[in-house]
Order: sequence, then C-alpha cells, then structure tokens
Amino acid sequence: MNRTLLQDVRMIPAMVTPMTDDLELDLPRAAALADRLISGGSDALVVNGTTGESPTVFYPQKMELFKTVVEANAGRVPVIANVGDNCTADTVQFARDVEALGVDAFMCVVPYYNKPPQEGIYQHFRTIARSTELPIILYNIPGRCAVNMSADTTLRLARDCENIVAVKEASGDREQIARILEEAPDGFLVFSGDDSATFELMRAGAQGVISTIANVLPGRMKEIVDACAQGEWERAEKLNERLLPLMEGLFATANPILVKKALELTGFPVGGVRLPLVDATQEQTETLRAVMEQVGAFSS
Repeated sequence: MNRTLLQDVRMIPAMVTPMTDDLELDLPRAAALADRLISGGSDALVVNGTTGESPTVFYPQKMELFKTVVEANAGRVPVIANVGDNCTADTVQFARDVEALGVDAFMCVVPYYNKPPQEGIYQHFRTIARSTELPIILYNIPGRCAVNMSADTTLRLARDCENIVAVKEASGDREQIARILEEAPDGFLVFSGDDSATFELMRAGAQGVISTIANVLPGRMKEIVDACAQGEWERAEKLNERLLPLMEGLFATANPILVKKALELTGFPVGGVRLPLVDATQEQTETLRAVMEQVGAFSS
C-alpha cells in the first residue's frame, strides 16, 4: 500500500458523471472530461462521488465508469473510486471488484440512512480497510448521511488502520476539523469537502480540497490551493474571494444540478441528471450564468 500516494495531491475534482440525452452513461464524454480535468491541473480524480450521482449509478455502471476513467487517465494522476455504501458487506465485495480495474485508491462515505452509532461507523470502515491494501479516504458528510462521524472516530480509524490515509470533511464543524488536524497521526490528511471552506481549512493545516467547482474551472481552483500550499495567503485570499460567489452559487439547489448546467454554459455539455434530481430551471440557469459572468468563468 502506497502511503505516499496523496502526499503531493491537493486539488481533486469530484467528477460529474456525463449522461446521454436518454440519461445513459456517456462513457466517451467521461473520458474527455477526465482528460480535460487532468490537463486543467488536477492532482487526482474522484470518480462517482456525490457530484458524480453515485446514488443513481448502479454497480455495473460504476464499473464501466471506473474502467473508462482509468483508461483515459493512462497513469497520469491517481484515480480515486468512490465505493462507499451503507452496507458493509456490499462495500467490501464491490471494493474487491473495483480494485481489479486498476484504480489507485478508494473513497468511502459514512453509512447513510442506517444511522449507525460511532462504534458501527468504526467497525464499518475498519472492516473495509482490512479487505484491501489500497489507500482509503473517509468521507464525512452528515448533511447527506444523517449522522456525523466524530473526531474521536476519525482519529481512532487514522491510528488503527494503516491504509486509512485521509478524510474528506464536509461536516462544516470547524472545531471538529481543527481537532482532527491537531491530533491526527503523521501522514494522515484532511481534505475540505466544501469549496468555500478550502481557504480557511488549508490555513488551519488541511491538505487541499475534493472539489465541485473544479469540474468547471480546475485551473482557478488549482491556483487557490497552490497559493495556500506555498503560504501565499494574501494572494490566495484574493483568488478565493473572486471565485467564492460561484463556489456558493453552484449549491443554490441540490448538487450536481448546477455544476452540470455550468459545464454546459461553458461549452462542455455533460447531459442532465437522473431522477429524483431534476435539471436546472430557466431561472436557476440565468442566475447561474450571471454569477459565472461575475467571476469571469467565460474568460478563464
């Protein structure tokens, strides 16, 4: 297991999943998007996370998508496959299947809907970690999972499981994240799960971001993250402030409705979203277009 895989990785787009007009996977477009994001400066790719509509892309389709991105990537950056589910046994079996495709790491979300206690969350992730040698990024997003993975549980997993190497923190709890940053073992990384929080979290010691806006403007998000990593805080803050309206604007409705629309507006359409999500309304589209114009998205 390569414990240094993510050591220099800071800006990771959470890729959208391109769809055809009839909402089937558009694998050629997925390959083109992967290439676009890598060429735009991405350090790695997360495939089929929340922004990739993981709840409505079933296992056989996920396999096709992972295989397509791995092939398009051709070894240029780490490919991180989201294999997390709310059934531990299913996650273990699926991770084994996906590992054979040549992905470099896994992302696994806190089990959703079941509302497990902290011990259940710990046992879930420890069981997955014991089933693979690949690095694992934990994904804590209580707004979607109905349960928060506490700092105690995150730190316990970081100490007990050698291949649990990072957490994507989208809890919004700055005290919790600060404690993880302070007490985590050497080499354990914290990634912001919220574009708009990235500057502040990196100033507190976070590694980088797993990003939604990077689908649209990977170079701009990379510039912010690199400035933070180099300690150029004044420059990073100015870059962040300029892009912040779009970071926030993309979440005016459920993600990834607006990020897919934003890609269309930039001339790189990736299709619509699967039910129960619905495409952006005309009003949402016009508001988004105005925000994109405000931040200079069409000239980037």
